[in-house]
Amino acid sequence: MAVSATALKNKATPKARQWLWEAKTRAGEVKKGAMEAVDAAAVDTRLKALGLSPVKVKRKPVEISLPKFGSGVGSKDILVFTKQFATMIDAGLPLVQCLDILANQMDNVAFKKVVLAIKSKVESGSTFADALKEHPKVFDELYVQLCAAGEVGGILDTILNRLATYGEKAEKLKRKVKGAMIYPAIVLLVAVGVTALLLLKVTPVFAKMFTDFGSALPGPTQMVVDLSDWLRKYFLYVVVAIAAVIAAFTAFYRNPKGRKIFDKVVLQAPVFGPVIRKVAVARFTRTLGTMISSGVPILDALDVTAKTAGNRTVEAGILYVRTKIAEGKNIAGPLLETKVFPPMVVQMIGVGEATGAMDAMLNKIADFYDDEVDTAVAGLTAMIEPLLMVFLGAVVGGFLIAMYLPIFSIASAIK
Repeated sequence: MAVSATALKNKATPKARQWLWEAKTRAGEVKKGAMEAVDAAAVDTRLKALGLSPVKVKRKPVEISLPKFGSGVGSKDILVFTKQFATMIDAGLPLVQCLDILANQMDNVAFKKVVLAIKSKVESGSTFADALKEHPKVFDELYVQLCAAGEVGGILDTILNRLATYGEKAEKLKRKVKGAMIYPAIVLLVAVGVTALLLLKVTPVFAKMFTDFGSALPGPTQMVVDLSDWLRKYFLYVVVAIAAVIAAFTAFYRNPKGRKIFDKVVLQAPVFGPVIRKVAVARFTRTLGTMISSGVPILDALDVTAKTAGNRTVEAGILYVRTKIAEGKNIAGPLLETKVFPPMVVQMIGVGEATGAMDAMLNKIADFYDDEVDTAVAGLTAMIEPLLMVFLGAVVGGFLIAMYLPIFSIASAIK
């Protein structure tokens, strides 16, 4: 039987695989790395040729990448990376070596690939900031701009420490707001789930029992039974309607005009509005203060701050201030004209600008509003919690009363 040359070649040449190795130098220093080779013996041979004594060689495990939304890198990952990076730079380690060490100790595969790509870019002659810029889903413009300023000024370790502090405070603020929103959402979800379960599963059992009694049902009981019948009959339509409302809201929110309207309404909302406004002020002052203290020009700082505002109304206000400053005006007047920021904040920023200490003033305002957000969130939670408990109690209690009214009526008739 004729065998093709290609088949013989494939059979004669085993497939190379990835191997993890550990070896010692002549001085006894332990080295680790990865190598592509046919088998472990080939790895040993190459290590000995490099003057190393092999200690351990094993097959590299296959990395299974599950599909992820976004970049697969969370804010906590970036915060830990920034802290460790700042410590290493401050200790005098070279930039490339820092990136190599950080990448090799990472558990997050997606982030590891990003850091290795940045390391490769820096090794090829690129600046650290330019390398970061190629990964906008991981490192936002604020991070890139500050690192660029740190590289130019030779204070990258200081900038990284500021970024770490900024990230910690931003993460703390985010947790406060999420905590205030998650609790009511969970209680409402439980209330809806319990109500649906009672109407779809429990009420029909009682309804059948009441029908066997043959007597007219009290008004509240009849209303619950009718609602149960209606929901069971049109349940699929209700689910489709809810899905349609969610889809419509999502489309509206993603539309630039719709997002602008929604953000404006949120800021003016009676209960949540003041909290959202305080969060916006804290974020604005913290971001702008960090950038100005790092040597970023005011116009560039305002541009980045607007993009990280998180609210289109606040973003529009910051961009308006930027335009007016570019025309030669000071910051306080345009800030007051936006009607987004409280007069006290505007006056304090004006004082900081006049005294040449605007970055310090901005950070003081941010600290103050962080505490204000904490207080506001605590008050909001204290107000919402009893209301939600009353609502949930009224739903379940009302159902129980409605179901037991006919039983009470029958018991009275028997007596």
